[in-house]
Amino acid sequence: MIDVQAVSKRYGQTVALDPTSIACEAGSTTALIGPSGCGKSTLLRVVAGLVIPDSGTVSLAGETLTAQNSERLRQNLGYVIQDGGLFPHLSARDNVTLLARYLKQSPVAIDRRVTELGELVQIPATALARFPRQLSGGQRQRVGLMRALMNDPPIVLLDEPLGALDPITRSELQTQLKAIFAGLGKTVILVTHDMGEAAYLAGRIALMRDGRIVQRGSLQALLDEPAEAYVGDFIRAQRSPLPSL
Repeated sequence: MIDVQAVSKRYGQTVALDPTSIACEAGSTTALIGPSGCGKSTLLRVVAGLVIPDSGTVSLAGETLTAQNSERLRQNLGYVIQDGGLFPHLSARDNVTLLARYLKQSPVAIDRRVTELGELVQIPATALARFPRQLSGGQRQRVGLMRALMNDPPIVLLDEPLGALDPITRSELQTQLKAIFAGLGKTVILVTHDMGEAAYLAGRIALMRDGRIVQRGSLQALLDEPAEAYVGDFIRAQRSPLPSL
């Protein structure tokens, strides 16, 4: 579903991505993890067509992403960032339905989908009438997820979606996200700093450092057969408890 081949990106003399390749099968969940500045968010934005790589290719569902088709292909992506990334001047509902209204979907279909998604992410209809500033952090993230899922995209990209939340809300949303990923069968790439979160939500983990993927596999594989000393050091440095395996 997602095939990234040898993409690289520089900003002046700064290397954001060394030539990097990764493939994600349909229905899989992959976590990109690593320290700040390692290139994980840049890689996600390259997949989303928001950053044009200096070299390499990105294919989505068998179609190579280009400057000419990026806007069309982005309509088949759900994209969630930290704190929801909502437009402050729009109500929560208007944020959720923005693309659907732009694509001139029928009001009846939009209403039906909003109700369905509100039940899925467990947010009350009354909250959707409010503006983002009137919502809690957890509610903004739920609205951001609704917006990403509104057009039923086959691919969902999440960039540190739970990073700004308190531990209890974060734990609740992790549980909901895991159930949503399993139930909807989307192809998901998740960016996170937290190894416990990555292992809980994703079937495969790609650990990054200095613009490259150091190792990809399950948490157990990273623990048992680290590709280099950095892998073990990164895992041991995590303060949150890792899930039982």
